[in-house]
Amino acid sequence: MTNVPERTSGFKAVGGDKAKPATLLRQLGIASATALVISNMVGAGIYGTTGYLAGDLGNVKLVLLIWVVGAVVALAGAICYSELGINYPSSGGEYVYLTRAYGPTWGFMTGWVSFFAGFSAPIAASALIFSEYLSHFFPALKQDHVFFALGGGVLPLKLGGAQLAASGLIVAFTLLNCAGLGRVGKVQNLLTTANLAVILAFIVLGLMAGTGNWGNFSLPAERTSSIPLAAQFAISLFFIYFCYSGWNASTYVAEELERPERTLPLALTLGTALVAGLYLALNVVFIYALPLEKMKGVGAIGSSAAKALFPPETAALFSGLVALALMASVNAMVTIGPRVYYAMAQNGAFFRWAGKVHPRSHTPVNAILCQGACAVLMTMTPFPDLVMYIGFLLSFFAVLAVCSLFVFRRRPGWQKLRVVSFAYPLVPMVFILVGAWMIVYGLIYGLKNKPMAPIAAIATVAIGALVYRGWLRGRLAKG
Repeated sequence: MTNVPERTSGFKAVGGDKAKPATLLRQLGIASATALVISNMVGAGIYGTTGYLAGDLGNVKLVLLIWVVGAVVALAGAICYSELGINYPSSGGEYVYLTRAYGPTWGFMTGWVSFFAGFSAPIAASALIFSEYLSHFFPALKQDHVFFALGGGVLPLKLGGAQLAASGLIVAFTLLNCAGLGRVGKVQNLLTTANLAVILAFIVLGLMAGTGNWGNFSLPAERTSSIPLAAQFAISLFFIYFCYSGWNASTYVAEELERPERTLPLALTLGTALVAGLYLALNVVFIYALPLEKMKGVGAIGSSAAKALFPPETAALFSGLVALALMASVNAMVTIGPRVYYAMAQNGAFFRWAGKVHPRSHTPVNAILCQGACAVLMTMTPFPDLVMYIGFLLSFFAVLAVCSLFVFRRRPGWQKLRVVSFAYPLVPMVFILVGAWMIVYGLIYGLKNKPMAPIAAIATVAIGALVYRGWLRGRLAKG
């Protein structure tokens, strides 16, 4: 493994067939790459999280502060990933960085975790919130309408109208992505435009024409959590992390970006900064519409806020538009995830069929279909448990990826971004310290109060290690 970063594809297929295989094409510009970042970030989190934060924190200032903290951390992460991405402009994201920094075991582990917690689970969570907003028109799609339940306690599984609608959305976008990235990119740009239009209209109309109350900002709520406030703030950051996850989206399709050395940093920074501003403005509108006490435990917070701000017809329109906007998030994640598994398979670190690209559509069809099947199964898990599970694993491996900068910056030939070098190591340390704080408190209080998420996260890592040590490492050693 060379110390000097490669400037094109960072990994090559193992073995090599005599017939030249189909490859990925560089066809995404700044607009499409930024759209992927925005639509990956703006999804189920912002439309379904503030209600949980209201009960856990019980204070308006803390609810707004936690979104600011999340914005700062996400921007720090995006800046660090920009430097990683321009040095390794290959599809795969953290898989590429951790493999180069720490070796193939850690590279495999981050790809394994990405399959479950990085993409399949967020796709399922976003699709479930999509169903929750559709329930404004079709009440049978509410998540509490369950006609089959399995298990309980640590691992509850539920099946109802919400799960069926969510699964239908996942299947539709999975099939669309199998058809080709060029077509998907056009659909994604349209959906992202609609997503931003809905948010901007909601913010402007809510503050200018909505019947809210600025007095709500001085009204606290009775906390539903018995965890000490400082610890709860750290744990609640898992929800914020889920909301901001996607700031690294363009790194997963770096091999398909035009001029990645320019496109990647711009897409990550612009997308993250824009979404952070929108999130803060949206939360101001939510609180203007409803006091925290009425927000507690509300999943479709946008729908509830619209009902408080506007006449019934307008509120119904916004609920439908939010459901449409959530489609952008689902489609973006369906697009990006398979590129990680493709990169791993090309390097012999994942199932070989995941690295095959369809000769006509130039897409990793096998990886797309496998991810879609996993996401459909995950829709049976309750939304809050999915969010905590996602937060645990993604924060841990993102922290490891940012830590790799300390390894890479000692290597000759490494390109350093000025913004990362400014007051170095301030920017990476902000990301690392906040991430470590979240993980420690999450494990301490999660295992005691809500064990499903940490147990599932630990199990995912343990099974991944067993798969690699017992199966993949031996196959790689043979050739």
